[in-house]
Amino acid sequence: MHYKEAKAILSPHNGMNIYRGCTHGCIYCDSRSKCYNMQHNFEDVEVKVNAPELLEAALRKKRKKCMISTGSMSDPYMHIETKLNYTRKCLEIIRDYGFGLCILTKSNRILRDLELLKSINQKAKCVVQITLTTYDEDLCKILEPLVCTTRERFEVLEIMRDNNIPTVVWLDPILPFINDTEENIKGVLDYCVKARVHGIICFGMGMTLREGNREYFYSKLDEHFPGLKQKYQKKYGYRYELMSENNEKLMGIFYDTCKKHGIACSNDAIFKFLHTYECKQQPKQVSLF
Repeated sequence: MHYKEAKAILSPHNGMNIYRGCTHGCIYCDSRSKCYNMQHNFEDVEVKVNAPELLEAALRKKRKKCMISTGSMSDPYMHIETKLNYTRKCLEIIRDYGFGLCILTKSNRILRDLELLKSINQKAKCVVQITLTTYDEDLCKILEPLVCTTRERFEVLEIMRDNNIPTVVWLDPILPFINDTEENIKGVLDYCVKARVHGIICFGMGMTLREGNREYFYSKLDEHFPGLKQKYQKKYGYRYELMSENNEKLMGIFYDTCKKHGIACSNDAIFKFLHTYECKQQPKQVSLF
């Protein structure tokens, strides 16, 4: 890892990324794509050393409370967070200033900050988002080798449920010829039902590939699934969106399951939920007498 002084921490839509790069090793990660103009090795994580100070300054200036989101580009609970505690420091600031939080991760390290998340959720709204792609634990260790398994992430969802913290699952990506099976989708959806998630974000049963990401993904296919790269190249060429041949059938299962169990499955509705701030504690009135 290496450190860098950042000029700003919040995007125009109040997104925050404390780190750039990741050490989870997911073979499909879009954040590796060259379009993001990362000037360092992906695993040589860049730490925005002044992130907490920048965040506090930004929140102090805001005239209206809102949701602060993090985790879209780099996981806030990758390995170095255990040592650095930058995510924790930023969560403390969000709590202290009464803002809401949307946090996305694949790691059960988030449980370290459970009390913080509960405190944020008592004042405003805290939504924990977890990515689930693969019900098969052995396959998970190939696709997402340096992060906790799907079963462990399901346990995170259960703990959040038991602490009244709403959760959203990202069912993404679904890799053609690998995890685009009825058994896999039903297994992941069963976890979502048991955990009583608020919603599931799904952009279809497929994945995306861009320059930078594509080369890394194909190298991992050669390593773990010999011959599959050639199958991808023949079917998809250099397409950006790679939809599974089973998309229609699997999306039918997805929608039927969500409807049956009252799980939100409209991406637009879920994103509106994620970005809608709620004030749960009224400010104390000071008596004049």
